[in-house]
Amino acid sequence: MAIFTLGINHHSAPLAIREQVAFHVETLPQALSALTRQKPVREAAILSTCNRTEIYCATEQPEAAAEWLAEYHSLEREAIKPFLYTLSPRDSVRHAFRVASGLDSMVVGEAQILGQMKDAVRLAENAGTLGMHLHKLFQRAFAVAKEVRTSTAIGANTVSMAAAAVQLAERIFESVSSQKILFIGAGEMIELCATHFCARQPKQVTVANRTVERGRVLADRFGGHAIRLDELADTLGQYDIVVSCTASPLPIIGLGMVERAIKARRHRPMFMVDLAVPRDIESEVGELDDVFLYTVDDLAQVVASGIESRQAAVIQAEAIIDTQVDSFLHWMESRDTVPLIRSLRDAAERNRRHELDHAMKRLTAGDPPEKVLEQLSLRLTNKFLHAPTQALQLSDAESRQELQQAASRLFHLHPDDSPGH
Repeated sequence: MAIFTLGINHHSAPLAIREQVAFHVETLPQALSALTRQKPVREAAILSTCNRTEIYCATEQPEAAAEWLAEYHSLEREAIKPFLYTLSPRDSVRHAFRVASGLDSMVVGEAQILGQMKDAVRLAENAGTLGMHLHKLFQRAFAVAKEVRTSTAIGANTVSMAAAAVQLAERIFESVSSQKILFIGAGEMIELCATHFCARQPKQVTVANRTVERGRVLADRFGGHAIRLDELADTLGQYDIVVSCTASPLPIIGLGMVERAIKARRHRPMFMVDLAVPRDIESEVGELDDVFLYTVDDLAQVVASGIESRQAAVIQAEAIIDTQVDSFLHWMESRDTVPLIRSLRDAAERNRRHELDHAMKRLTAGDPPEKVLEQLSLRLTNKFLHAPTQALQLSDAESRQELQQAASRLFHLHPDDSPGH
């Protein structure tokens, strides 16, 4: 059994493609069960964020997972094939370690992906699709991420997506402090954005959420108030800045809604940030005059400038990861020998018990203990060496040298081990 990774991320595909293969948290248990019901896929975990959808699986046929991904999302395999990557076992291990450590993120060194990966692992475990191989992989990935963060400066002065959104807003408005802000959703990303924007002390803060009680909890933290999602159409025009990140499978802000809002605002500019995948705001909104719409891919360009300053830490982190990849692969390879080692030990144990029974009978019959012990040791030695000795004697010239080398390694033999030396 081998570990493979296949997926689509911000390096391989634009947002328009990524949102087509995204999974929602509510559907992931069912999706994992459906995937592992296919016999070739024994273990599986799915990491689905705004920047990536990746399937980590233990299988001998990774193409089965790729076919399932396209079928699950009702897509033609050829439609996503140019954007889909399938990583070999070694590359899969290295990729998992890099993702957990924040090296494969839009913002190098960001810590949010580690929490998202832990959530994905917990969900797979609860769904019963996280077997021994993937469990070991992710536990090692989390340990590597901790080592990278404590041993390097990879997370120092990281520019977050939330900070980038504030930076962009300040290009449109002279001061955020005089603007009214609407946050749509109440998840972790919105909480991060609210923290950054509210540090500028905006004029008004509103949180719109499907569950108004949850929205109110977040709004109270920042001295704002909460509204229901179905109130958006009537109130959107009141806000200068709109930041949205929900788990909705379809856009919740359409072109018509924004056109009406702009008209009500008498064409005063509106700054909008859509951090959701799939998108919360229809892409056509970005074509309107007086609307400045940014997606996660747009924010990536803003934060990219900070990457160069962290390259020294990245080099250190990559060295740590390379060492840990070799260690993990050695563990994986050792798992392949477990059945053989178990068979070897079982055979030795059977011989031991057989010879011990024989020796006990001789002692009961009155044979001298010294003689019984001598015979016991000789019989055990002969039985243990019979099979390898016979294999060496019956081997042809081509395989004899290979067997001799293997015997020397297995029994720690040296040229001077023969009698008389």
